[in-house]
Amino acid sequence: MSKQIPVSHMAFIRARAGRSEELGVRLSALIEPSRAAPGCLNFALQHSQCDPQLWLVSGFWSSQQAMTAYFTSPSMEVFGELVQDLVVNSVDFHTFKEVSAAQALGDCGAPVHKLAG
Repeated sequence: MSKQIPVSHMAFIRARAGRSEELGVRLSALIEPSRAAPGCLNFALQHSQCDPQLWLVSGFWSSQQAMTAYFTSPSMEVFGELVQDLVVNSVDFHTFKEVSAAQALGDCGAPVHKLAG
């Protein structure tokens, strides 16, 4: 039996000028349904203390399969709606997986991919 590795996602969402409060209200609707999703270990919405336009949505999942299933759920439609309704200026979305100490130190031999930014 293979061990399931916890995974997570983080989305940094920047509101358009004057739309941050609306963005917060609409994102807060994700919290309870997301926490109830199969395989959800934790789900949080945070607001930047120094940038009033910036929000963080993060989720921790028991497995890649659970996170992928969540990404295809109706809950994720809110992101498309926020873009379509011109509430957000940008969305910076990342997924992560747990690594061993050797992998973190670069001793795993796996290729490294870097995106220019």
